[in-house]
Amino acid sequence: MRKELNLFVLLLSMACGKDSPKPPEATLLSFPLQNSECTTGVSLNTTTSQVEFRWQEARYADTYELRVTNILTGISITNAPTTALSARVPILKGTPYKWRVTTRNAETQEIAVSEEWYFYNAGTQTTYPPFPARLLEPASGASVVRDINNEVTLRWTGADADNDIQSYEVYLDTDPDPQQLVASPSVSITQVNTSVAIDAVYYWRVVTIDREGNTSDSGVYSFRVIR
Repeated sequence: MRKELNLFVLLLSMACGKDSPKPPEATLLSFPLQNSECTTGVSLNTTTSQVEFRWQEARYADTYELRVTNILTGISITNAPTTALSARVPILKGTPYKWRVTTRNAETQEIAVSEEWYFYNAGTQTTYPPFPARLLEPASGASVVRDINNEVTLRWTGADADNDIQSYEVYLDTDPDPQQLVASPSVSITQVNTSVAIDAVYYWRVVTIDREGNTSDSGVYSFRVIR
């Protein structure tokens, strides 16, 4: 009986001492650079060039999955998981894209996702529209509380490969297609306070304008005011 008990304790201690699989960490992106114009693509024809995407080795990662999205159409290209730290993808010239890399580990179901970087694939243009503003707060679908002035703060971030953003237009409405202009801040201002009513759903978007008159639309986020 004592031998069986000792064997049970030994097996239990071995099981408890076994390390759990470590989830993969997110990789750091290298190229194409964030908010840049990529000019290194290899021309395939008049409309398409092949761009090499590169990232860094991530701890506890077995494979990497690259996802490249055409910002204008929303169409994505997702490469098969690879052990390499780069991948070549044919994409349209003169078009804005965003890209990210997902890391995986065969010993766990957990994944990690890198930052998402924006860039323009070089074309014949001499000037590029701004990248669509990224809406930060309130997050889409969030429930928010008004401040003592019965206002909420709308925050976003903007970028342009030409670095010539001039201003923004902020639209907020209870209509899913917000057309009511509530602010027109300059490039140095990326947040505004605006009055809202309690127990209502609001929709908001930001239009970015550069010095050449080019524009881009962030798309619409919504939030609910709960009190």
